[in-house]
Amino acid sequence: MGKALFITGTGTDIGKTYVTGLIVKKLREAGHRAGYYKAALSGAELAPDGTLLPGDAIHVRDTAGLDAPAASLVSYVYREAVSPHLAAKRSDMPIDFDRVERDFYAAKAKCDLLTMEGSGGIICPLRWDEKEHVVLDDLVLRLRLPALIVADSGLGTINAAVLTAEHLKARQIPLKGFLFNNWQGGSMQEDNKCMVEEMTGAPVLACVPHGAAALPIDAALLASLYE
Repeated sequence: MGKALFITGTGTDIGKTYVTGLIVKKLREAGHRAGYYKAALSGAELAPDGTLLPGDAIHVRDTAGLDAPAASLVSYVYREAVSPHLAAKRSDMPIDFDRVERDFYAAKAKCDLLTMEGSGGIICPLRWDEKEHVVLDDLVLRLRLPALIVADSGLGTINAAVLTAEHLKARQIPLKGFLFNNWQGGSMQEDNKCMVEEMTGAPVLACVPHGAAALPIDAALLASLYE
């Protein structure tokens, strides 16, 4: 059985999927059997034949050169671009977390290092109905995963990154560090990096320029984050 790492973000549209693709690519280029899995994806586009296209999984697969159908990398795919719990309600397709756990361990068994991408931020509700109330952090705990936070490098980073780290700490989810996306450098972004490290005690492991084709981190260090 391989090792795994959970990738969360400080919010939506901060480049979590883009960075995740670079993570898996870096590991594969270093010779690791690296894989990808996502429990739930909303905002899928329609293919000409009417099937749903899991965009995040397609991006990671193509970036990392994975030899797998994109649909096999995600358990639940929803059309509407809303939180998974709401998309599930509207489509009458609630998430079965026993199925998610089975899919996760099946994906983990096929590789040495499995990267699991979350949906939105760490407090994203996955199911909220009369039967269950499940938030993303509940799933991370169930699967016993350590986490890596992707944050934007710009204005607002300190607040979003520290709050996310504090929540992980409160839920006793191990935090491996941060990856800063859309890095341009300069005094403000350098200060963001220093302040996040000082206020959380967790390292910023890489600063990723916008449009980067490779993750600027040593592959051995990256692989060591997986448990």
